Order: sequence, then structure tokens, then C-alpha cells
Amino acid sequence: MNTPFPSEKMLPLRLLIAAPRGFCAGVDRAIEIVERALDIYGAPVYVRHEIVHNKFVVDSLKAKGAVFVEELDAVPDGVPVIFSAHGVPKAVPAKASERGLEWLDATCPLVSKVHRQAERQIEAGRHILFIGHAGHPEVIGTFGQVPEGNMTLVETVEDVASLRFGPDEELAYLSQTTLSVDDTAQIIAAIKARYPQIAGPKAEDICYATSNRQTAVKQVAPLCQLMMVIGAPNSSNSLRLVEVAERAGARAELIQRATDIDPAWLEDVETVGLTAGASAPEELVNEVIARIRELRDVASEEVVTEQENMTFKLPRQLVR
Repeated sequence: MNTPFPSEKMLPLRLLIAAPRGFCAGVDRAIEIVERALDIYGAPVYVRHEIVHNKFVVDSLKAKGAVFVEELDAVPDGVPVIFSAHGVPKAVPAKASERGLEWLDATCPLVSKVHRQAERQIEAGRHILFIGHAGHPEVIGTFGQVPEGNMTLVETVEDVASLRFGPDEELAYLSQTTLSVDDTAQIIAAIKARYPQIAGPKAEDICYATSNRQTAVKQVAPLCQLMMVIGAPNSSNSLRLVEVAERAGARAELIQRATDIDPAWLEDVETVGLTAGASAPEELVNEVIARIRELRDVASEEVVTEQENMTFKLPRQLVR
């Protein structure tokens, strides 16, 4: 077991805990959908893809009777299936309906909003430049809302320079909801500079929770030598928090549990920042704080940059 450095145990460590952090309204809703489905239908309830990108959450739901699969073909007949918070291509619920499966959509409403925007832009005759990360479930789900060939992925500013659309072509842009606010702004600026005629969303697609958590890290990280981000390595919004912290001048470490903490990280460190991605529960934050207190004497404070009170309605099948 890792042990504290005796000479440093007596040195007070300043711990700055960022807020907002952790679960967002879309994640809260998705988890509640699985839990209510288990109460109503009984186990097993199948979930296509991880409901949210957090192993602790997924394992907790597995223990209650949820079964996670990557494809609909792995769901047997006669059991309910839930689609993850990241969204799915239109073909997935269509196939579930063809098979007569009872299905529930846990797609975050802010992701669903992007889906509807994509449909409207295609109806208006525009080709969509979609800003996002290749292979991410949200990107796959959004591309699956429109006919193939009507959307082009843009990952970087450099990608914009390689686009081959003419100056008079009807274009629109949309983005994944969990991107870096600053990187996305640069990409959008490059797109608009090259295609001034392009149509965009009325409000940015990056969700409130992603933006708020990045803003909090921007305030905390410059005060720290080390920033710990609780999140999964496949969590886009958590990885962006690591990037934001590093750009603000802090060393950043992505951790999933308190057991990931290396006591050597705290050597010669006076101030540590702590945040959690939108899929990480507060239980893990408390676990990490407890571990840090085992290693050092700690003076902690919460740095609040925004109050969040967003909630989303559940699917009508689950509302009693």
C-alpha cells in the first residue's frame, strides 16, 4: 500500500475543489432511467453501450441487474433495452421497434437538440460540417441522424484548410456537446473565415455542463501545481478538463479512483486542484479527498464559479 512521505505529512496542503463538477443533468437522467427501468420491468434490463462513460457507475448498475452490450444484436427478445446518454443512429431504435423490443431513450436532451438541428439543416439543403472527435459515440449517433454523405467531420483547425467545398455551397456547422470550448471556438472561427455564408446554431452546441466545468478549471488550475481530474479515459468531457488544466499551467492527472493516486505526485506540492467530469459521481470525489487527507494534512476549500439547477424530464414510459 502507498504510504505518505513522513517529512511532508506535516506540511499543510491546500486543496481547491472546483464547482461545478461531476454529474450533469443528462447523466443524472440517464442513470435514473436505468434504475427506474429495473424497478418497473425487473432485471435484466439491457443497455446498448455504457450508459455514461464511468466504470464505477456502470459496475454499480450491473450489480443491480443492468446488462451492457455494444450492439442491439446482443439483446435477446422480450427484454427492455435502453440507449445510452450519448445518443444512437436512427437505425438503432428503428431496428429495436422492428424486433418488437421495448426501448427507452436515455440520450441527453442537449444531444437530441443537436440531432434535430442536423435534420433541419439537411431539410434546408445544407451540407453539415460537424466538429467532433472521430469514433466517439455521440459523433456516431449524430452522423446516423441524416443520410450518409450529408455530413463531414472536422476535428481540427487544420482540417478546415483541407475542405473542398466551394464558396457558394450551402453549408452549416454543428458540434459535439463535450468539446473544448476554446478549441471549438478556434475551429468555428476558421470555418466562418473560409465560408462566410455558413449557417450555424442559434446557440453553441457545447453543453452548459461541459462549459461550466471547463470555466471552473480555468479559475482553479492557475493556482495549483497539480490538478486531478476524476473521469474515465474514454470520457470526452473529462479529457478536455485535463487539457484545460494543462493549458492553464498545472500538471494534470486523469484518475478513475482514489487508488490511482501516486503519493509521489504530492511531493513538493503546495496546492492541488480537484474536479470531476460530468460522468463521475460525488462519491468518487469524496473518496479522492479522503485519500489525499491520508497522505497530507489538508486545508480544503470549494471554488464555485457557477450554480447549476438544470433538470430533464424522464421518458413517459417511466413516469408514474
